[in-house]
Amino acid sequence: SEILNENPEQVTSTKERLVKCVKEVLPSTTKTCIWLLKITIGVSVLILFMRYFKILPWLSATLGPLFNHFGLPGEAALAYVSGYFVNMYAMLAIAGSMDLTARAITILGVMSLCSHNMITETAVQGKTGANPVRVVITRTLAGFVLAFVLNLILPLSQSDIAMLGGAVGESEAAVAAVAAVQPLFKELAVEWCYSTLSILVKMTLLIYSLAILQRILSEFGVIRWVSKFLKPLLLLFGLPARCSFLWIVANILGIAYGGAVMMEEVRAGKLSLRDIKLVNQHIGISHSNLEDLTLVASIGGIWWVMLLSRWAGSFILVWGYRAEMAIRKKLLTLQTKTTL
Repeated sequence: SEILNENPEQVTSTKERLVKCVKEVLPSTTKTCIWLLKITIGVSVLILFMRYFKILPWLSATLGPLFNHFGLPGEAALAYVSGYFVNMYAMLAIAGSMDLTARAITILGVMSLCSHNMITETAVQGKTGANPVRVVITRTLAGFVLAFVLNLILPLSQSDIAMLGGAVGESEAAVAAVAAVQPLFKELAVEWCYSTLSILVKMTLLIYSLAILQRILSEFGVIRWVSKFLKPLLLLFGLPARCSFLWIVANILGIAYGGAVMMEEVRAGKLSLRDIKLVNQHIGISHSNLEDLTLVASIGGIWWVMLLSRWAGSFILVWGYRAEMAIRKKLLTLQTKTTL
């Protein structure tokens, strides 16, 4: 309404600024988009062969006994491993076919939300300056630790006790049954083509849309307003207010789809290396809190437990990392003084 009330010169100026935003963002976004698509295709081909050679069921069978310590049947390991290497949709497809209680789905959901699509998302975080090895270790251990804690504090129902009571034999049989099936490569390849093409189209549209939106919001000062609004919350999490747009994108869409925005923020110098490392600590285990969280809740997960537990984990990780950086800086200062 404000634009409609402007005089023609002001409207023309607004249009010129919009066109300028699109032109400025296209070259760098195209490069980022191509890189992300290459990573996605490469990872999807790897998963295709892991499925064909039954590596995923083997990993699931190996991890099965460990999952009993998280209040989960061993067969839940198959859902976790699928989500770990593929995405949340793969995890949900398997978990939805299991007879899991709301408690079990919540715990499995937290584990998978912390560490899903690991290869692609680690590549994105590494591209922005995070240590890939640290990302993998942190996200994986965070999922295990939160699952262990939730298993201790969430009350057990009679259904949970019954599920865990017969979990061992049934889980081993379920995993063995999956491993015994030899999939046809042709069927897997056709499925791979459809799913990969769908992901690539969706990713391309989102990457360009987000990059253009970010540039426009920055041009018209909206990001500055959002930063002020979110400043108290981000300060609580140990994050600088200038990370607000990146935090919003990661929380709503996730790391893979928000990767272009993350890289653009770093490339433009809007965030320092310290900022991006702090953000990566947070969003590593707390992202995609709209779509993925809703999907897990739709099959029985307790949404507020999955959200708050990961926010608590992010809080500890960020402030722990800030303490680590402060200690390192102090040790470096002492070392420098000693050398002098």
